[in-house]
Amino acid sequence: MPYMNGEGSGDDHIAKRPKLTASNSRNPSGAAHQSRIFAPFRTIGLVSTTDVPFTSVPLGKTTFQITTSVGRCLQTYDLRRGLNLVFLTRPETPSNITATYAWKDRVFAAWGGRIAGSKAGVWVFQRGKKTAELEEVNGLDEPVRQMIIFGSWIVGCCSTRIEVWKSSTYEHYTTLMSASPSCGKSSDLLSGVICNLPTFLNKILVGKQDGSLDIWNISTGQVKHTIAPPNYEAGSVTALQPSPALSLVAIAREDGSIVIQNIRADKEVIRLNSKTSRRSSTTSISFRTDGLGAGEDGHKAGVMATSSSENGDVTLWDLNHGGRVMGVLRDAHNSSSSAFGGVSSGVSKVEFLPGQPILITTGLDNALKSWIFDETPSSPTPRLLHIRSGHAAPVTRLKYLPSEADGADASGKWLLSASRDQSLWGWSLRRDGQSTELSQGNIQKRARKLGASSKGLDLEKTTTLEDLKAPEITCMACSLNRDGGMGASTGGGAVWTNSTNRRSGIDATGSGSTGWESVVTGHKGDKCARTWFWGRKKAGRWAFETGDKTEVKSVAVTNCGAFALVGSGGGGIDMFNLQSGLHRQSFPSPLTPAQARKSIVQKKAIGNGDLAIDAGIRSFGLGKGRHTKAVTGLDIDGLNRTVISCGLDGKIKFWDFASSLLQHEIDWYPMTAITASRYHRQSDLMAFSCDDLSIRVVDIVTKKLVRELWGNVGQIHDFCFSNDGRWIIAASMDSIIRVWDLPTGHLIDAMRLESACTSLTFSYTGEFLATAHADSVGISIWTNRTLFTHVPTRHIQESEVVQAAVPRASGEGGQGLIDAAFDEEVEEGGASESLATLTEQLSKDMTTLSLVPRNQWQTLLHLDLIRQRNKPIEPPKAPEKAPFFLPSLYSAKPSSSENKKESEVSTAERSRVSKMERNRLESDFTNLLHSGAATGNYDDFIGNLKSLSPSTTDIEIRSLNPLAESDELSCFVAALTARLRLKLDYELVQAWMAVFLRIHGETVGSNRNLMKEVRAWKLEQEKESKRLGDLVGYCSGVVGFLRSGRV
Repeated sequence: MPYMNGEGSGDDHIAKRPKLTASNSRNPSGAAHQSRIFAPFRTIGLVSTTDVPFTSVPLGKTTFQITTSVGRCLQTYDLRRGLNLVFLTRPETPSNITATYAWKDRVFAAWGGRIAGSKAGVWVFQRGKKTAELEEVNGLDEPVRQMIIFGSWIVGCCSTRIEVWKSSTYEHYTTLMSASPSCGKSSDLLSGVICNLPTFLNKILVGKQDGSLDIWNISTGQVKHTIAPPNYEAGSVTALQPSPALSLVAIAREDGSIVIQNIRADKEVIRLNSKTSRRSSTTSISFRTDGLGAGEDGHKAGVMATSSSENGDVTLWDLNHGGRVMGVLRDAHNSSSSAFGGVSSGVSKVEFLPGQPILITTGLDNALKSWIFDETPSSPTPRLLHIRSGHAAPVTRLKYLPSEADGADASGKWLLSASRDQSLWGWSLRRDGQSTELSQGNIQKRARKLGASSKGLDLEKTTTLEDLKAPEITCMACSLNRDGGMGASTGGGAVWTNSTNRRSGIDATGSGSTGWESVVTGHKGDKCARTWFWGRKKAGRWAFETGDKTEVKSVAVTNCGAFALVGSGGGGIDMFNLQSGLHRQSFPSPLTPAQARKSIVQKKAIGNGDLAIDAGIRSFGLGKGRHTKAVTGLDIDGLNRTVISCGLDGKIKFWDFASSLLQHEIDWYPMTAITASRYHRQSDLMAFSCDDLSIRVVDIVTKKLVRELWGNVGQIHDFCFSNDGRWIIAASMDSIIRVWDLPTGHLIDAMRLESACTSLTFSYTGEFLATAHADSVGISIWTNRTLFTHVPTRHIQESEVVQAAVPRASGEGGQGLIDAAFDEEVEEGGASESLATLTEQLSKDMTTLSLVPRNQWQTLLHLDLIRQRNKPIEPPKAPEKAPFFLPSLYSAKPSSSENKKESEVSTAERSRVSKMERNRLESDFTNLLHSGAATGNYDDFIGNLKSLSPSTTDIEIRSLNPLAESDELSCFVAALTARLRLKLDYELVQAWMAVFLRIHGETVGSNRNLMKEVRAWKLEQEKESKRLGDLVGYCSGVVGFLRSGRV
């Protein structure tokens, strides 16, 4: 019997899923290792990444649900909601999904069998949750390539066998084998396509690799008839689809031919052949069932759509009068191209929705699209209605948008990504439906004008669809302080106008009031950097050309959003105004004729000895300091005063933003070349990745090297700062992501992934880390566990690198931000041995603060104010009397027997009891104070005082008795003086003394002993204050000297 959750039939309620414990929820696979800092959350950007066709089912009379496969998970979209994602299936299947079928309110998913000897099975999902699985078939070690459900049967077709289950109980019914599976002839192997005819009871049509079709009776397990192929060169059957007309089936074969066959009469009705030079086998067929679309006026039935996995076109046929091509939907999905990095694409399935003029298509370009046919006027080709897509090739660049993204609701929400498919996407981490690709203009319209397509309309065509797009993005920068949102003025002109070649100026009045572009990108092999409107999600007005006409290698945008800087492969740096698109200056600025003559005169004077210069100061003249190799990093400080650049020449240069003069230079040549840079504006730290596999951190204020981080193995793909500037996270070619702690310089975390990380970025809110990988078109999101848990800064060794699994599309096994707060901390072996021993004071010469929480002693100083604020407004109300019928628990009046016992207590007993009561009333505070005064050691007394609450401390200080045998007031001041001499608990001593003087200040003048102790405390306090003042003044002077520009 098949396994089902809960007892009884499939109609029973599903058993409630038990709560996972910390041990099994953290890693369901049983692996005990995980990153100490980052926990997998989910993967975004996946829509239809496999060749498994989608499946659809009507949901009532109002909408349809479409389910796609993304590996081991299914995603369901609702058509009425604009293809919004409604369900993700959990748990994930043990292996990749090979076939799906939607039936009623359930989705059946076949998985496994692709690897020889691996297990295969079929699971049943309902509203994203697994409800059952079909009975396991012994010996099933090949994938189920297609599934159909009709009547009481569930049929799955493999390469050599057909499996049949009962749809009511999910029991396995039978296995239908080919005639001689051991011989391996093409006549016995199945092509993996099946279908059923509505009027044929218990019959299925099965395509074979020799081009023939078998008609099976699955109830009896017999082959009733075989339809021979038209010729021996037809090839295997690639698609089968029953038509709305009874007994007619569309059959597609490998040679590209399509035949409409009458199954009952075994007679060919219509033969359709592709006459284009790009003949390809049809892999998907669908018939329109709303009775419209064909004929001259479009009011006849008989429309058929075909597609192929080898190209992105959808062909529409009018089957009336022998059949003809009525239209071709060019490039409905992207076709394979070298620009995609070897990622195959095309149309995986095309399907007309029952009774609707709507066509659904999916492709291997990670896209799901819906198309609609207009009725008035009738159009032979549909227009795009909805689209859900993502990158069609692996992601190469990632960047979180700054926190000012779109007002108050923007912090950590948006993520920019670029891919080898030449696209730029903006991803919303809060609502998946808001994610969109930034438009590059109407490329399809331009392609039709030029006669171009993804592979060209003819073999002679050299212009492709990729040629009309911007090249692959290699670097990006953004600042949203001047972004105009949806209201930004675009000027109404063409996109990406080369501002260098523009002869006349552009009126920027409109953009001055509405905002302008906020994103700048550099592209592979392109000499122009391009601008983008983030608010309008489209290409911008300008293309900034490098001054030396070489490839753009780095870009930067000022914090104010007014200027863009472009670094070139030849070493040049140019600055442009984002509002007007005009070139403002270069770094360094070219010399004017007068400046050139003056420079020559100065050089001659220095050579003749007429002009002396200080040899200790390196002078950078006008027009000097240009990089000799490619500029690989550019950044501007937050005040627009300094431009920092680095290059493959191993030099870091600091330029004056206003005058473009070189101010300072750090030269690491020939020790290393600098490949990239990252700037953390809040801390004024800048990190540089070098070709010697190190990351060096420089303070741009002092212009000094502060850290060198080693440990990467292989090329550094990408790196970034954490949001607070405390960490540097780097990904290298060895598929390891490493995290360094900058204050200590320690490698505090490292995780090895299954595939190399090509890009990463940390959110400005500190919540998420986003990573891109070489073998995935999705973006992995990791949560930062340190928001709720402590992570030690102990240095780890390479042997402690953990093997981590990337986040899954379904989010299964991932941890949200709140989940990490309740995660149990795992004690690492040997970690406690390396921790430093906690000492109360590092040195007797150092003034040491206490470990008491700050709010405790601050509350003590303002306790009177806190009590005044907490004073009740109304007097307390007496409790309501209980009803008369409820018994009383006690009597308020004492009984006569108790009064009699109290009167019998003797006078001697009363005296003894009162003496014990007086001894008991002396608290530990008083006893420890007396013992400390007697021995001169107040450590126990101070320890007790530190453990008291603020209110208790206030009561004890008020209760000090000056008339006791030993003056408690003088003893208390002496204890504080002794603590001050030891240079311990400095802030607590100040707080306690302030409270003491506020309470007993009037008593100081009338008590000689107390006056003496207060004077001693004052002398010790002045001595310690002067010492601390001198140390602070010395340190501030040293820091000021180092920060001075004269150093």
